[in-house]
Amino acid sequence: MSDGDWFAPKKLGYGAGLPITWQGWVLTIGYSLTVIVAAGTLVPRHPAIAIGVIVPLTFAFMVLCAQHTRGGWKWRWRGEE
Repeated sequence: MSDGDWFAPKKLGYGAGLPITWQGWVLTIGYSLTVIVAAGTLVPRHPAIAIGVIVPLTFAFMVLCAQHTRGGWKWRWRGEE
């Protein structure tokens, strides 16, 4: 595990698996809580603003996950590294 690896690769499919360091857990929990709060407070009154907040936040989260996944994001089939 190098210093920049916060997430394990998925065993099957494309993307990141579970966090493997405290940085990955902090990022995941922080993202989740921010989306929950934004959805709970903005969606009832301002759905367009909620989308304007959640979509860029999700994009940034995905970019960070991709940059910090061991081996990067690529298609994995049958658990191959």
